[in-house]
Amino acid sequence: MTEERPSSEHPSAEHQRPAGVSDATVAALGTLSEALEVVEHARGHLYAFHRLCGTADLTLGKAADELREAGHADLADTVERDVIGRNILEGRWSFQVVEEYDDGYYTAVKDAERRARDELVGGRRHLFEAEMKEDRRTRGRPEHTATPE
Repeated sequence: MTEERPSSEHPSAEHQRPAGVSDATVAALGTLSEALEVVEHARGHLYAFHRLCGTADLTLGKAADELREAGHADLADTVERDVIGRNILEGRWSFQVVEEYDDGYYTAVKDAERRARDELVGGRRHLFEAEMKEDRRTRGRPEHTATPE
């Protein structure tokens, strides 16, 4: 009698290479996925930059108020006139930079990565990593299962 292995010992179907897909294709898709991850990371930094710019502008407003309260109306006026609400790039606040990035470069990279996956492996994600996991994990160990129970 053959003992059946639990399902957590086998990768899920969406993390298995379709028949006929080469190692080179899986590697190329892995590199494309890696590039997308870097673009996502950059996007996160861009959103952090956006938040920091907004926080700086609000803090500058507080500083102008405090300068005025301390009797330095001329300096408060300068901060309000020359700095508060200022564009961070020509014609743009940070939200506009985020929107342009999202609508342009970010969308183009995401679309290219998705198209490659759709055309080459039926949309499966992270095949390179899934195969690396299968290669590196210790079978039979509860903390090394292929999938959650």
